[in-house]
Amino acid sequence: MDALIIPVTMEVPCDSRGQRMWWAFLASSMVTFFGGLFIILLWRTLKYLWTVCCHCGVKNKEAQKINGGGDTQADGACKPTDEKEENVAAEVGWMTSVKDWAGVMISAQTLTGRVLVVLVFALSIGALVIYFIDSSNPIESCQNFYKDFTLQIDMAFNVFFLLYFGLRFIAANDKLWFWLEVNSVVDFFTVPPVFVSVYLNRSWLGLRFLRALRLIQFSEILQFLNILKTSNSIKLVNLCSIFISTWLTAAGFIHLVENSGDPWENFQNNQQLTYWECVYLLMVTMSTVGYGDVYAKTTLGRLFMVFFILGGLAMFASYVPEIIELIGNRKKYGGSYSAVSGRKHIVVCGHITLESVSNFLKDFLHKDRDDVNVEIVFLHNISPNLELEALFKRHFTQVEFYQGSVLNPHDLARVKIESADACLILANKYCADPDAEDASNIMRVISIKNYHPKIRIITQMLQYHNKAHLLNIPSWNWKEGDDAICLAELKLGFIAQSCLAPGLSTMLANLFSMRSFIKIEEDTWQKYYLEGVANEMYTEYLSSAFVGLSFPAVCELVFAKLKLLMIAIEYKSEKRESSILINPGNHVKIQEGTLGFFIASDAKEVKRAFFYCKACHDDITDPKRIKKCGCKRQVKNAARSSYPKSSYQFKNTTTIALVGAKSTEGAPEPVPLVNNRKGSLFLPNNPSLLQLNLLNSVEQGKSTYCRLQRALSLPVKYRYHSQKPGLNQDLLEDEQPSTLSPKKKQRNGGMRNSPNSSPKLMRHDPLLIPGNEQIDNMDANVKKYDSTGMFHWCPAKDIEKVILTRSEAAMTVLSGHVVVCIFGDVKSALIGLRNLVMPLRASNFHYHELKHIVFVGSLEYLRREWETLHNFPKVSILPGTPLSRADLRAVNINLCDMCVILSANQNNIDDASLQDKECILASLNIKSMQFDDSIGVLQANSQGFTPPGMDRSSPDNSPVHGLLRQPSITTGANIPIITELVNDSNVQFLDQDDDDDPDTELYLTQPFACGTAFAVSVLDSLMSATYFNDNILTLIRTLVTGGATPELEALIAEENALRGGYSTPQTLANRDRCRVAQLALYDGPFADLGDGGCYGDLFCKALKTYNMLCFGIYRLRDAHLSTPSQCTKRYVITNPPYEFELVPTDLIFCLMQFDHNAGQSRASLSHSSHSSYSSSKKSSSVHSIPSTANRPNRTKTRDSREKQKKEMVYR
Repeated sequence: MDALIIPVTMEVPCDSRGQRMWWAFLASSMVTFFGGLFIILLWRTLKYLWTVCCHCGVKNKEAQKINGGGDTQADGACKPTDEKEENVAAEVGWMTSVKDWAGVMISAQTLTGRVLVVLVFALSIGALVIYFIDSSNPIESCQNFYKDFTLQIDMAFNVFFLLYFGLRFIAANDKLWFWLEVNSVVDFFTVPPVFVSVYLNRSWLGLRFLRALRLIQFSEILQFLNILKTSNSIKLVNLCSIFISTWLTAAGFIHLVENSGDPWENFQNNQQLTYWECVYLLMVTMSTVGYGDVYAKTTLGRLFMVFFILGGLAMFASYVPEIIELIGNRKKYGGSYSAVSGRKHIVVCGHITLESVSNFLKDFLHKDRDDVNVEIVFLHNISPNLELEALFKRHFTQVEFYQGSVLNPHDLARVKIESADACLILANKYCADPDAEDASNIMRVISIKNYHPKIRIITQMLQYHNKAHLLNIPSWNWKEGDDAICLAELKLGFIAQSCLAPGLSTMLANLFSMRSFIKIEEDTWQKYYLEGVANEMYTEYLSSAFVGLSFPAVCELVFAKLKLLMIAIEYKSEKRESSILINPGNHVKIQEGTLGFFIASDAKEVKRAFFYCKACHDDITDPKRIKKCGCKRQVKNAARSSYPKSSYQFKNTTTIALVGAKSTEGAPEPVPLVNNRKGSLFLPNNPSLLQLNLLNSVEQGKSTYCRLQRALSLPVKYRYHSQKPGLNQDLLEDEQPSTLSPKKKQRNGGMRNSPNSSPKLMRHDPLLIPGNEQIDNMDANVKKYDSTGMFHWCPAKDIEKVILTRSEAAMTVLSGHVVVCIFGDVKSALIGLRNLVMPLRASNFHYHELKHIVFVGSLEYLRREWETLHNFPKVSILPGTPLSRADLRAVNINLCDMCVILSANQNNIDDASLQDKECILASLNIKSMQFDDSIGVLQANSQGFTPPGMDRSSPDNSPVHGLLRQPSITTGANIPIITELVNDSNVQFLDQDDDDDPDTELYLTQPFACGTAFAVSVLDSLMSATYFNDNILTLIRTLVTGGATPELEALIAEENALRGGYSTPQTLANRDRCRVAQLALYDGPFADLGDGGCYGDLFCKALKTYNMLCFGIYRLRDAHLSTPSQCTKRYVITNPPYEFELVPTDLIFCLMQFDHNAGQSRASLSHSSHSSYSSSKKSSSVHSIPSTANRPNRTKTRDSREKQKKEMVYR
């Protein structure tokens, strides 16, 4: 048989016989491999024999040393041996250093090593690509090395591989195992054939496909480059690289044997297959499909396929499912956020659920806001469920979700937290452990601030006492926009305000929530309620047309002309410090660039305040026509230059005050502060001038300043008090408790004030000024307010002194008080009752106006809360249960101003429907109670609040003429109640006479509209409201908490309790701030407007006459019906229009100025100064029960018995 001639296109003459030379290429590899293996084994054998021989010699030498240790000849013989050992040690050290250097070069510990490893891998892939190119040529062909470009490149690559092989060999500790490594075998069968091809001018594909085995190291390379960091990604790349490299290597072997043929068949049974056909053949073989279109014909190929099926099938069956599983388990939301130029983004994290996200997006992306050009990025460590994922897809243009944790800096980098406009942290309001939830959110804040200290953070907190931990974070700065929305503080603050003005919690909650306008044609209470619900709170800069006008004048003009309600402004002092003034008086003039706070239905309406121009819009009656005018465009640049760029970044806002009106007409009459032999120091009536006069007094002389300091250190009862009725002495006088309040301990020699004491002897006689020792002993008498002057304060009381037994409570008649029904036990989480009490003890109330607070609940729970309550006056505890009617009757719940029902056990129940069971049962229990009318003799009388400047003792000037006796409550359904709910849907169980559907939103239900139910979920809207304008939160917090400030929070964080302070002009001036009240229309100076008058006329009259700012109506639910109704339920109407018709039974929400003269009245302690609501506005006093039988015969014993009872009540 003739030899097979390989058809080739030779540029150089090959062998004339056309003989194959594949054996030369293969022999070079085999000789290299086995030759090196033989040398290594021979070296090891010789080394072993040498070690054994030397070991015996060493033993003999040691024996000689032991036997002749003192022989000098032996010592001389040891010298050459020691020198030889030193030379060997030096030689080993040199080899070790070279070995270490080689090890460093091939490892990834250094930059050089990493570059070298990556370069070797890249060149191996390059050599594999050259193989793919050459696989289209015959297996063996004649090539001229100097003209074949691919052969030259392959040669260069293999020279580099040879050098790298040398480094690896030097660095290897075990040369034998190194010789048998996969990478070494690859080099043996790929490097030598290249040199042979250069020598023979031939090319043989041979085993060059083994370079595909280098792909197994792909995951290591990616780890060196810090690309792979997670175990799943490393495992996935490992599986894929092993699978692909095995597949490609096996395909290369099939390609070789099938295109060459069997050697014993003289290569006659070969078939022409491309490399990629072999790849296809191996895949269908591994998958056991075996189509049969391509198959092996050679014996070598078939034999290889037999063994490959065994291993390949096993690998395919195990690797492929695992790869698919890893790919399927990869985070779907594991990418990175790409910031869009010109568009801000915020990061929302924390408690991410369908409910929390939907509530947030509904308010944040509300259509009433201006175009919100903000992208919302949610970051959570749990992938969203299908419902939440569908919600994200509906808002895909503005919402993105990424899976990760804010505690991981890598995830923070993914969402670009450093370029985010803000980070919002949502809390789980329904968690079983509020402290643990707050701790989690605080850790999130720490992580975010640690990554980027300048990021603005708005976080929700559940417990008020946990806000103190935020102050420990160095980069936390409320002046830079960081805010903590404490849900417990605001929730209890809203409820407390409802105790003072029923329905206010609903009105305020609706103001910072974005609600769409729902139009109802029918004349029902829902129609008027929903018209008010559509109002929200906005801010806008005032037009230059208002500059120089007083706040009341601007407020009246804006309401009448622009149909807007302005309630506050941002006022800049001469020092350029900003403060928010709520309903200031005539003394405050509008400046250029003043920011106003408005109540309106959408942001576009508020623009009228900025566009208003007196020259262009003075004669316009339709407010919709008030738009940017021509002259406005001319001064636009000049006007805007004085305004901040952002609507929420008012970083210099340091204080917020509810400022009362101060007269500026005429010179203020000075008040003598102290009357002594050296003369008196005078202070003005106007508190705003106190600081100025203090500075002047210092400038006039040091002696005057010392006299002032000495005067301020005196107890109040020894200060000078003018008898002129026009003097505003109440600012400089601490009010004395009512004689109807519990018995007080006599201090300082038994001296105490009473109505029978002589004011002249007690206050004016300079001889009664005690010495320094007595002054020091009487310092406690001065501390009637906390150190900030914002709250009433008293020395800490032991809880045993405020506990009432049921019999003691039954012996007294509490009226005009607040009953707090609290469910809780030793294991319950604290809800922070201090936040409920603080607004009720605000210093802008006079002492006799404070409503007594009676807690009814578990004594064990109240003991845990008492540490935060023991500094507030007029607080009592009745141990018991709110479900006990006997306990409720003992505290005269039918005579209370408000009954608050709270529970600390709500979040301990998994079933959402049962979370509010205690509160609902207590509410229904009270409403079903019946009361006897025999107590009508002592029923609480109601007096409407007296506007400032009017004498209470004059019935002609009072809004309510005389003392009106209200009908006593005979059924519990008429008792004013506010119930806290956790689950919004449970509101349907509170009122049995409503027709609310279970799926109705909370704000549309009757209990919420009437102000008898409050759920913490309504506070979710504060997150977005605070982001768009952080002053909104400051304003709401001040209205709700009674005057809590960041400074006060820092003080509470330091001591966890209010600290009493001396009454100084500065702290007493803090009392002069507005408070929310309700104005009755059925009698008094506004009675003429109550019957069919316009709300706008009432607004203007109240503002002009008394500086009262009206902002809503509390109307009877059935007032619109033509037939009289017995229903006493009322609902809230926010910001009615100017022409809205009033009815006599309406109660008007208003911001009332502080009444300085109200504190002088001691005769009418049974009359509340801020209300005229029949069922909820009674006195805050304690009356003894007189006997109804044989009164003439028991007159003498009654006084002593009443005195005894009063001593027993509040020991």
